[in-house]
Amino acid sequence: MAINPKTPGIHHINLRCLNLDETKKFYGDVIGFPVILENDQLFAFPVGNVIIVFKLADGKTQFDPFTIGTDHIAIACEAEDELNRVAKGLSDAGVENTGVKLDPILQKLYVAFKDPDRIQWEFYMI
Repeated sequence: MAINPKTPGIHHINLRCLNLDETKKFYGDVIGFPVILENDQLFAFPVGNVIIVFKLADGKTQFDPFTIGTDHIAIACEAEDELNRVAKGLSDAGVENTGVKLDPILQKLYVAFKDPDRIQWEFYMI
């Protein structure tokens, strides 16, 4: 029998990074997310109602979307002009990204980019 939990959604997601300062600068200074919690082991920022937490990784391995675990994280975007603005901002900041593309499966626009640890993110039209 299924548990069927009653939940309003995800509270937080923990990710690991190789360089806490570099990652914080990327998400804070380039992407523009406000840091709401920080110490020498982690920092956190809100994305809508979800908190994204980065902790320092123990190893020296970069992210690989083809192994078991997270493939990518998609952040909702409500307007195409905002999606275009984000894509231009990423390019202007020298961040590798796809530009605005159409998802052939869901027929939605998105822009995908990679952070300093090669974790793939998307801003995705809802």
